[in-house]
Amino acid sequence: MLKLFFLSAFLNLSPTSLFAQIQERDSVFDQTNATQTDTIVIRWPQKKAKIVSRGLKDLTPEVLLVKPKTLVKKYKKITPFSLWESQNQFSLNINEVAFVNWNAGGENSISGLANLNLARNYKFGNITWANELRLRYGINIQEGQGLRKTDDFIKFSSVFGYRKDSVTPWYASAKLNFNTQFSDGFRFPEEIPISRFMAPGYLFLGGGVTFEPKDKKFILYVSPLTQKSTFVLDETLSNQGAFGVQRGEKTFTELGFLVTNSWEKEILKNILMNHRLTLYTDYIRSFGNVDFDWEMNFTLKVNQYVNANIGTHLIYDDDIKFDEVVAEDGTVTTPGTPRIQFKQLLGVGFVYKF
Repeated sequence: MLKLFFLSAFLNLSPTSLFAQIQERDSVFDQTNATQTDTIVIRWPQKKAKIVSRGLKDLTPEVLLVKPKTLVKKYKKITPFSLWESQNQFSLNINEVAFVNWNAGGENSISGLANLNLARNYKFGNITWANELRLRYGINIQEGQGLRKTDDFIKFSSVFGYRKDSVTPWYASAKLNFNTQFSDGFRFPEEIPISRFMAPGYLFLGGGVTFEPKDKKFILYVSPLTQKSTFVLDETLSNQGAFGVQRGEKTFTELGFLVTNSWEKEILKNILMNHRLTLYTDYIRSFGNVDFDWEMNFTLKVNQYVNANIGTHLIYDDDIKFDEVVAEDGTVTTPGTPRIQFKQLLGVGFVYKF
């Protein structure tokens, strides 16, 4: 009985019954003007019915003329599946100092530092292939000195890895590193060129193991067998025996032990630490004498497009000599000694990821 009661109530509220009730009550409505597109709309809680029609001319307070709406289907854009992951970032820091009648003195200057980091990473099953290209170039213009270079490097890294299952963080790996610079470097005030493109250039090629946890924030690579090739393609510098090559030679090859480590961590909110370390020792000439390259950078995020950067860079290479004096015939009159190289960076600039 209860089901029959609800069924009868539903039929009494159907559009047909409502339409009939309104026809009986509103004699001004001309049924000949109605079309098949007529619909009944109930406005709750007043429970008043309104007739929606295209062809009505005389409208009562309970009749509303509305144009039919077109239904538009919205489709969600589907991104194609890819085994490659891409990361691109460009940053530009600019610093400027200007003086007008400044009693304390000083020289007008402007400097800029541009960075471009590109990464292309492939992963399928237990195979990974990580590729990274880092480009940096900085210049400074100071009144009375002209244009000078402040920073310059080209660094490319490619690591191919394979692991036996999907659980272990250890990969059997082969790694290639290549480093050089864009333009000439000079020793001032003499303005003597001391480095150029591919003078030096470094190529590391070897195999080992990589420890890479799931979050990929800490990566350790250990290679017991890595070949290091040093290139000095500038004839003047090669004749001086710069960067460890024999005088008159343009290449020099070593075989040794390589360890690299990178670690990225947010130490505080919006403060990101990035650490990169490379250690290398040669088996044949000077085993135990370790060359190192250590970068430490802190990024302070202001917003999506503005960051502040604080960084340090330490280098020690036993083949790079300082204060070496070479005569015109190529003989060394004063032998040089290797030294620790240090660089510090501080800047605020624009960051764009694409």
